Amino acid sequence: MGLFHVPIMNGSVVFCQQKTGNRETREVNVGDRLSRSEVKRRIKEVEKLVQALAALPPAEIPRMPLAEEWQELFLEIPALKGGARKRQIKYLTKILRDRDNQDLYRFLSDRKGDSLARDRDLHRLEYLRDTLLAEAVEAERELRAVRESLPDDWSSRTVETIVARWPAADAVMLRRLSAMFARTRNKRHAREIFRILQAAREKKKREAMA
Repeated sequence: MGLFHVPIMNGSVVFCQQKTGNRETREVNVGDRLSRSEVKRRIKEVEKLVQALAALPPAEIPRMPLAEEWQELFLEIPALKGGARKRQIKYLTKILRDRDNQDLYRFLSDRKGDSLARDRDLHRLEYLRDTLLAEAVEAERELRAVRESLPDDWSSRTVETIVARWPAADAVMLRRLSAMFARTRNKRHAREIFRILQAAREKKKREAMA
């Protein structure tokens, strides 16, 4: 038994476990385990959030939805220079990186617009799309070894994850498009998957605001 990974688009990785001498594979973590590059990218997102919050006028900091001791750290930043400022930014990033920062993105959006939140959402959609495509490519590779091809109705754990998050996502089309991509590598199918994910996410947002 051994672990192997399949990189596909933007550095995303799918980890699987394979039995040698047997075409059957057992999926370990598709969509659950983040690649090293994805972890770094998400930390960078938090760092950008910290920098944007630090750029707010000092009068806004006490209104920030954070504990007072963390607000104090933000209030110290304007007086810091060079390496001291960078270290403070890194420290706050470490504090916030494992936190659900939706409230901070909303706080920032009310004051400076929502471009950071949009960028973060875009990257999350890309990551889910790439994870689904990598899963499909690996499934197709295994089937080709026995002269078969991935069917449109193949079983995908990533699709299940997507539908659990956004019920409006068309599971049938996601399976079909990812299977078609695995067979042909046609990027049009990847773009269609992204549009389905984007539409499902937007529908859930609208429902949440209704």
